[in-house]
Amino acid sequence: MKIVSRNEELLRGALSCIPQPSSRTSLASCNKLIRFEDISAAAFKIQCGVQKTPCMYSRLSKQYGMDIYLKKEFLQYTGSVKERGVLYLLMSLPQDQQRKGVIVASDSNFSMAVAYHASELRIPVFVIMSTSTSPARVRMCREYGAMVISYGTTDKDSQVHARRLAQENGYLYLEEEDSAVYLSGLGTVGLEMYEQVPKLDAVIFPAGGHCGLLAGSAAALKHLNPHISVIGVESETFPVLQQSLKAGHPTEDQACNNHHFYGDVSGVCFGSNSLQLTGKLVDKVVAVREEEILISMLRLLEYERATVDAEGAIGLAALVAGKLPELKGKRVAVVICSGNLELHLLQQCIARALTLDSRVCRFSLVISDCPADMSKLLEILAREEARVLDIKQERTFVTTELFTVEVICTVETRDKIHTAQLRNALLERYPATAWTER
Repeated sequence: MKIVSRNEELLRGALSCIPQPSSRTSLASCNKLIRFEDISAAAFKIQCGVQKTPCMYSRLSKQYGMDIYLKKEFLQYTGSVKERGVLYLLMSLPQDQQRKGVIVASDSNFSMAVAYHASELRIPVFVIMSTSTSPARVRMCREYGAMVISYGTTDKDSQVHARRLAQENGYLYLEEEDSAVYLSGLGTVGLEMYEQVPKLDAVIFPAGGHCGLLAGSAAALKHLNPHISVIGVESETFPVLQQSLKAGHPTEDQACNNHHFYGDVSGVCFGSNSLQLTGKLVDKVVAVREEEILISMLRLLEYERATVDAEGAIGLAALVAGKLPELKGKRVAVVICSGNLELHLLQQCIARALTLDSRVCRFSLVISDCPADMSKLLEILAREEARVLDIKQERTFVTTELFTVEVICTVETRDKIHTAQLRNALLERYPATAWTER
């Protein structure tokens, strides 16, 4: 079904045909104007290859004073929304190129999606990864069906090697860019959300350097209803999109380090098409702090049983941080786009988030080195319903009077109010109690 809207002209005017830099040896795509029909065609073509993920009412709604609907794209097979663009990209390749195969060089969500969907389409696929890549990611790519080759100590080494193999063997070297085909595939998220949640007031997307999801979905949503507010959220540490919009061309934030915690959020701005679409169709771009992203991850884990990474949690972080007060009382959809966080990082993130949320705290105090005083301290903790996580006693290096012990205690509380109550109770009994600030 074709939906006709007066905003077709808006989409046509949002882009100009910009040649790709010569360094990109991937798709030789003349980036034609992205149209609503392109996104509709992509939705029809990929419907059997990707999940139509739920967009569900969240229990977080009451906490933040608005109707929040979460688009759970982390439920895709490879845990990322990138599958939509990748599948449409691969299905659009000429048959002779599909027979020769494709090659990618990174451990990103894009590469994981290429590994899986190329294998499903019976396209030979090679993934070049540096020797520093997580063993879990290497194993996963192999399980998806890709031929994984470890080469070099950095991503740049892997990319140079992949380009050389592509040139020598006739493979198509793919890297994430903002061709019309790829953006159309990502834009299908906007179509689905419009169908799933009637009377939407606003939609929040992750932004950052790789803003293809934001740009493609904005094109779909603004065509269907120009009154829907489209908002992008990026990290304050890497405000790549805001800098690029201000400059009028893609820029690279010198602070970008592509830390695995941030994923694509910290990547460089990869294309003029996405940038121009964002500048034309996106209503607002806001930035959030790392602490707010971590607390957002914690909220999603507790309230939605959703284990997501920074890219997946950053949209909700704007609501957690109170950066969008104009949405109070509105119907808001948030895209949770990725859930590929390595286990060791997940443990660190949750532990840090609990501390930031004032639910895990540490204090130290000095008591007499006798069982009765220790028993009294534990009695106070029990009365205040604090859960003891760890308790240590230091006798040797105590600088106070003899026969005393320094007790260092880590406890878990319900919330900030509960923490304050515990602190007051301890200070009343032990005035010299020292709290470790987060």
